[in-house]
Amino acid sequence: MLCAATWHAKSRVRRIRNKTSAICHMSFMELLLTVPAAFIGMSLILGLMVGSFLNVVIHRLPKMLEAGWHQQCAELRGETTAPSTPYNLMVPRSACPHCNHTISAWENIPVVSYLLLRGKCKGCGAAISPRYPIIEAISGILSAFVAWHFGFGWAAAGAMFLIWALLALTMIDFDTQLLPDDITLPLLWAGLLLNLFGVFTDLSGAVLGAVIGYLALWSVYWAFKLATGKEGMGYGDFKLLAALGAWLGWQMLPLIILLSSLVGAVVGITLMLVFKHGREVPIPFGPYLAGGGLIALFWGQTLTQGYLKLFAFQ
Repeated sequence: MLCAATWHAKSRVRRIRNKTSAICHMSFMELLLTVPAAFIGMSLILGLMVGSFLNVVIHRLPKMLEAGWHQQCAELRGETTAPSTPYNLMVPRSACPHCNHTISAWENIPVVSYLLLRGKCKGCGAAISPRYPIIEAISGILSAFVAWHFGFGWAAAGAMFLIWALLALTMIDFDTQLLPDDITLPLLWAGLLLNLFGVFTDLSGAVLGAVIGYLALWSVYWAFKLATGKEGMGYGDFKLLAALGAWLGWQMLPLIILLSSLVGAVVGITLMLVFKHGREVPIPFGPYLAGGGLIALFWGQTLTQGYLKLFAFQ
């Protein structure tokens, strides 16, 4: 019995060694393709890193756009503008807004650095907004969920790109009520390009999705303006829904509009009743479109089919 137990133990060790050796000899791409946990883990890390960059985009892109508009206005007035210090997504390096302490590499590790620093600047001890690690964490978690939901392939890569763009647009719209063309238009073209190969829908569905998505909100905008004399939403909302249509196809547009309208109505009523939010104070619609698009990305087919079955049954 002892010999048999020894033989079984040696066989088990041999199998473990063979499996470990096989994994070690895999290429990186083969590892991601054949080991789902590896792909999910790498997607989590990548999402955290991208989330850190998204914080820069969310903070700097509106300022860059505003500076560009001021410069264009000055040129139209015939004024000469003094050369400005370079300010873009790459330079200058991130620094504390209170003491201008330059953030080092180890202070910029997503989520981890915030926890190690206990939410305070190393230079002056000022509180760091928890929004930064929250955005990083959301980006990482959603990226990992995409990897689990779609598996290794172009669908997962495209879905990650989409959720990163939607996350940036959501926060920028919350802060400034802007949906920059610098994100919405490339997002639209990327959706059409990806669906040229039928990743999420066929090309005709993507093109119709872009056209119908834009015209749907454009029509609502003009109907509301003609009826009330006020602007109910911005052109960035048209472009964002067009981009979602280009990614997910025209079939998903009713679901996206329904979900975003319901959530927007609930939030708007809550703000007015609980927080005394005035009716004249605008509420950004972009975040609700992004949320509806995110739900449609993961569960759109299931929800649509369930609704059609219920309708057919009735």
